Amino acid sequence: MKPTGNHQQSFWKTLSKLDWVAVAFCVAGLVAVTGPFEGLRGAWLGRLLGLLAAGYLVYRYWSRWRAQLMWSLRNRLIVTYVFLAVVPVVLLLILASMLGQILYSQLGAYLLYHDIEDRVATLSDEAQVLAEMKPELPATLDEAGKQAILRKHVISAIGREFSKVGVNFEVQPEFLRLIAGPSGHAFAGMIQTGSQLRLASIREIEGAGGRQIVEVSAPFTSELLQSVAPDLGPVDITLLQTVETGSTTNAVRIGNKDYRAVGQIPNKRELQPAESWMDPVIDGFSKLEGTYVSASGAVERAHPIFAFFKARRSQLNHRIFASVGEFSGARIFEIQLLAAVFLIIEMAALGIGIVLTREITRTVSELYRATQFVQEGNFSHRVTIERADQLGALGESFNSMTSSITRLIEEQKQLQRLENEISIAREVQDQLFPRSFPHVEGVEIEAICRAARSVSGDYYDFIQLDPTHVAIALGDISGKGISAALLMASLQAALRGQLLTPGSEQRSMAEVVERLNKHLVRNTGEDRFATFLVAVYDTATRKLRYSNAGHLPGFLLAEGKSMHLDVGGMVLGIVEDYPYREGIVDVPPDAVFIAYSDGLVEPENAYGEEFGISRLEAAAQRVRQAEPLKIANALMTAAEEWSGSPEQADDMTVIVAKLE
Repeated sequence: MKPTGNHQQSFWKTLSKLDWVAVAFCVAGLVAVTGPFEGLRGAWLGRLLGLLAAGYLVYRYWSRWRAQLMWSLRNRLIVTYVFLAVVPVVLLLILASMLGQILYSQLGAYLLYHDIEDRVATLSDEAQVLAEMKPELPATLDEAGKQAILRKHVISAIGREFSKVGVNFEVQPEFLRLIAGPSGHAFAGMIQTGSQLRLASIREIEGAGGRQIVEVSAPFTSELLQSVAPDLGPVDITLLQTVETGSTTNAVRIGNKDYRAVGQIPNKRELQPAESWMDPVIDGFSKLEGTYVSASGAVERAHPIFAFFKARRSQLNHRIFASVGEFSGARIFEIQLLAAVFLIIEMAALGIGIVLTREITRTVSELYRATQFVQEGNFSHRVTIERADQLGALGESFNSMTSSITRLIEEQKQLQRLENEISIAREVQDQLFPRSFPHVEGVEIEAICRAARSVSGDYYDFIQLDPTHVAIALGDISGKGISAALLMASLQAALRGQLLTPGSEQRSMAEVVERLNKHLVRNTGEDRFATFLVAVYDTATRKLRYSNAGHLPGFLLAEGKSMHLDVGGMVLGIVEDYPYREGIVDVPPDAVFIAYSDGLVEPENAYGEEFGISRLEAAAQRVRQAEPLKIANALMTAAEEWSGSPEQADDMTVIVAKLE
């Protein structure tokens, strides 16, 4: 035990002044939670500072001993069990405490609101009684006598509940319409006039002289507040007044209006004593609504009135369990007992986890020593198997691994040689793509090809036939990898052999495609084919001659329209004597020619929807005025953003040519 004591002492000696301040805040926060100051208004600030200070001290200790404590797998597993078993429980307790504070605060607000509404309802009932009584009074009585009788009735009926209840028969109809609305004939609620608040019920009654408006009201005083919500402790009512925006620095904005405090109705009621250390103070407030009448006679409905209160959790519990009566204590005891059992189960689970950790780490230590032999190049070392469980199977797997390491090393060498060959194939394929673009006046061409693997199966080519003719070709070879690249090289050779001969600028594109088709049928297997699009553009006549052999249709963008290039026939390499057709398009000024492979339109989003040709055309329309390279990059980016995945399922190729 002595080394542990020295270890702790050395830690305390390394604390800085800031650390000692944090320790002091922790102690202050603990006192604020459990001490005699927990009911004060500023206690929450002490608890918050204590919690922050405790977090700072934990961080300081952790940063000092993390490397030593967490090197061992055993300690790592113990920390894991703590976070899995202890921390969630603590967080749940904190969450339950916060939810309890909210629920109890809402309960207190409800009790306060409910009691005030009950008193308003009492006044409303008395106003209704007056409305029913007055027509029944003897007709021989004058108006003053009737009013005196009605006042006495109100005082005798609710005088005990409202010590200063009053009856006003001189209410103007305009006032009732202001506070109840033009179509209203009755009002019941709170009315604030300046810094005075009263509970009132106003309604029309029948009289000998016709309809009359009567108000039954009681001032909202400290005496009345004393009897409201007896389950609560002190209650303070704060009255507000609407002010102009920016007129005072003490204004508070509520909604779209500014208010300032103009009065307060205090409650001298004291907070009930705590029944136990687990009986904290509940702080809450309630936003009531009344009708505000200004000195000028203006009326503001739904005027805010704030009520702040304190209560003991035990008193609110008595209200919650009022229907249970004397059995409420038993219900609370059941909850406490369940919490204790839950805590015991959690501690038992933590102990079992530590025991299992010891057994696991023993096997891991043996495996660690075995790895040291492997690191030294001794692949003959074997782990002793003493357990018939998954840890024993792990040891057997380690022994099997060491016996096959030599074979894996040899396979890695072979894989490296294969990767070198693929790299060479990639370099060869790069040589097949055009290294420079044709220089034809009025034509700007750019192309981008992104392979899904090291070697692409897509093929594109540009061939300048004469000063006014340029050929553009795009193909998609079936399959991927080296086999597709080899077929691509064969296709390029056959195409260039046709187009680089004299007079090829006048040759039909259908004839060119038919010869390529025969070449593939005769020189490749039945399972190999290719889609192909070849076009020749004449800058002098502005005609584009093309043939599409099963490829996705390229398109021309001009004047906000899109023309698809879909004339041709089936894919190459299937039927030897297949007749292909040639399409001819008159190219409008400032047109943009776009050809692409299926890898650009087939990416799917998270819902399985393909990017599609329509979205590709829309993306091209948005950037058609840009340079060809920017257009190509924009189309690639649009397809990648649609899929949202960094991996390509297929080769992606796009050709963009601006035909001015």
